[in-house]
Amino acid sequence: MPQLNPSPWFAVLVFSWLVFLIIIPQKVLAHKFMNDPAPQNVQKVKSEFWSWPWH
Repeated sequence: MPQLNPSPWFAVLVFSWLVFLIIIPQKVLAHKFMNDPAPQNVQKVKSEFWSWPWH
């Protein structure tokens, strides 16, 4: 039965994980965003305390 022979499947598993861990992250991280978001409102928002009772 070919399912019990681990030699071809182990190689496929190892090479696929090498692709997932080495090649794909480099390609994803190589993308550059053209329009970086800039904060429009830099003022700190004043938070109000909760004045209602907890019970």
